[in-house]
Amino acid sequence: MKNPFSDNSQISVVSNFSELVNSNFQGEMNALCWHRNLVGDFKEIVAKLELKENITEVSIEDLLALKLSEKGSSAREIILKDIQLLTDFRASPALNLLKCYERDDELDFISTDVYSFHIDRSPIETDTFLCTYHGAASDIVPNDQVEQKILIPEIREKLKELHDGPEAEFETFLEEYFFDLHYQPKPNAKPVNLGLGHLWRLAVDHPTQKVLPCIHRAPIEKDSEYRLLLIC
Repeated sequence: MKNPFSDNSQISVVSNFSELVNSNFQGEMNALCWHRNLVGDFKEIVAKLELKENITEVSIEDLLALKLSEKGSSAREIILKDIQLLTDFRASPALNLLKCYERDDELDFISTDVYSFHIDRSPIETDTFLCTYHGAASDIVPNDQVEQKILIPEIREKLKELHDGPEAEFETFLEEYFFDLHYQPKPNAKPVNLGLGHLWRLAVDHPTQKVLPCIHRAPIEKDSEYRLLLIC
């Protein structure tokens, strides 16, 4: 079956974990997808986990303690293997049971929460890995289909009013409060949904990065449906 990402120049599709971590981003390609059709009952895992906060980190011990059906056990094995692969790669994966992220509604003219299209930034060379096993999945968007929010004139003017300091310190202010990480889709933008079960590697803005960072956002959660997300 043809996968939905194969014709997208922003995405390179790979068939195993080794290819995922060893392939290089290049040109406009800044997202790698290990495309998988996972077999297992991830919904059962979500139903049996306890949501303690809006974002609850699930430990390996929590997973192992669940009494699951055969299909639920298959799903658990997949998650445990993904955690092991990423840990062996020296990443620090976190499995989250998610009701919702915190909203940023302090300013009415710009949002800097994860529901806004944004990039990840790091002082050291790294990538973002993520896989949604259940619930709504994240979106990415091509870099030429967005505009950096701080460059939109009306937003920039309001940020200058908010800054209320020396012009020379304005750019530092934008970075300090992460305003520069956020993007507004253009009217013709076509976001791509990352789907369920695929393990993704997204390019991060760091000092030695050779491509533009991947612009992504968290989805609006579906009513009464939690997300199960592996991320690092």
